[in-house]
Amino acid sequence: MRLDRFLWAKAGEVAALRRQERDGTLPAPLAGPRPDFLAALCRPPVQAPLAVIAEYKRASPSRGVICRHLTAGEVARQYAAAGAAALSVLSEERFFQGRLDYLAEAHAALADAGRPLPLLRKDFLFDPLQIRATAATPAAALLLIVGLTPDAGLLRQLRELAEHYGMQAIVEVFDADELHIARQSGARLIQVNARNLASLRVDCAACLDMARRFPPRDGECWIAASGMEHPDQLRAAAGVGYHAALVGTALMQDGQPGAALRGLLAGE
Repeated sequence: MRLDRFLWAKAGEVAALRRQERDGTLPAPLAGPRPDFLAALCRPPVQAPLAVIAEYKRASPSRGVICRHLTAGEVARQYAAAGAAALSVLSEERFFQGRLDYLAEAHAALADAGRPLPLLRKDFLFDPLQIRATAATPAAALLLIVGLTPDAGLLRQLRELAEHYGMQAIVEVFDADELHIARQSGARLIQVNARNLASLRVDCAACLDMARRFPPRDGECWIAASGMEHPDQLRAAAGVGYHAALVGTALMQDGQPGAALRGLLAGE
């Protein structure tokens, strides 16, 4: 699967946003402060080796349907009770069966439970209007992928726009060249994806090797993504300098995401 398929999948969304901009009907950004995503990842976990961003994930290109019967609100409540540091919500519709509305659903459930965890909008974002649309949701952070926008200037523009609206930007990389671009853009939240988005293959060893070869710098927070399924993998990631791990499929696949997260954090 080529990366341009992900861009193609978002073409309709971007076109609709441009029509809304032209007509003056873009939703207004939410007012008020948002939870600090970076600070949530930097708090030392009570028992786990690093913080876990737990993901609401219904499907994926590599696995197909993973879990569709649980709502975003139900999963958010389970994750919060189980000890997640933050929540990732997939909003991409074509390949992941997500929706932008799931962010509001998760936020409402967390508010009702008295657990205002920060939310990440995980999607294929590359246009300033997508950042503006994200600002109309309760997201505290959003994902930018160097493989889709391999231009440090554009990444900086998108990151600064997100920060203008009170959000933070995670910049995802796969290899050393992309890490260089991310650092040129001024990224502080850096996610290393063990999955090659072009081939969909996962190489957790390469993810660990990235942190050994190019250790996190002062002020950077590194997140390990894809293939993090077992406690020993969390310990290995923490041992080479990662501050957090993003876990989705391993938590959702058996339909008991809260119990799965609790066991992962407890080292079971």
